[in-house]
Amino acid sequence: MRVGWAVPTAVGTRISWWARPTLRSRPQKNMFTGIIETTGKVASATTVAGGKRISIDAGLVAEDAKLGASIAINGVCLTITSIENARLSFDVITETLDRTNLGSLKTGSRVNLERALKPDSRMDGHFVQGHVDGGASVVKKTTSDKEWVLWLRPDESVRDFIIPKGSIAIDGISLTIAKVEGDTFSVAIIPTTLAHTNLGERTVGDHVNLESDIIARTVVSQLNRMRRSGSEITIDSLREHGFI
Repeated sequence: MRVGWAVPTAVGTRISWWARPTLRSRPQKNMFTGIIETTGKVASATTVAGGKRISIDAGLVAEDAKLGASIAINGVCLTITSIENARLSFDVITETLDRTNLGSLKTGSRVNLERALKPDSRMDGHFVQGHVDGGASVVKKTTSDKEWVLWLRPDESVRDFIIPKGSIAIDGISLTIAKVEGDTFSVAIIPTTLAHTNLGERTVGDHVNLESDIIARTVVSQLNRMRRSGSEITIDSLREHGFI
């Protein structure tokens, strides 16, 4: 079931662009789609040496769980460290707690859950790595019978990758960026997303995790690298670096 809005992200017209070595990201062990399978509730969040141990009642996501497997929790890829029936536990280091909203989780918190993508899985969202780039604060929420829209202000480190009609993962949910205005952007949420994720609980001032689209991030990073090196950006240089 489709849980968020997303559109295919493309640069240029050649399908082979993605395979070009100059722009390909390093291989990742696990990937996700941003299509949330279910939500879980935090059973406990206990401080331990180096971070926290978070236990989650994970429902259907726990059905085929194995120790060492990866689960995206609010968009953060974590490793299962223990299993007790449908309760999964994860050890989260301090850096992750500081850089994401997992640090604010407490008993009863509702979180978005997605298992890692299998090789034969349908790709319904967009490629999500489970590596949060930064955060965003909710600055406005508008609701009506016709639409439900969130406006967010992302961290400065993420803003270059926010592109109108591009893809974004918000707390692990694959969504399409509707508008970009100044240092804010909006996403429109469909009823299915509200019903199957924790996004409907977000209010003004809340902090969410963001992971930008891997293709947008790669393109922007490569162009910035060319600028820093003093390279002139021309049709020939774009072709040389695999953009066209």
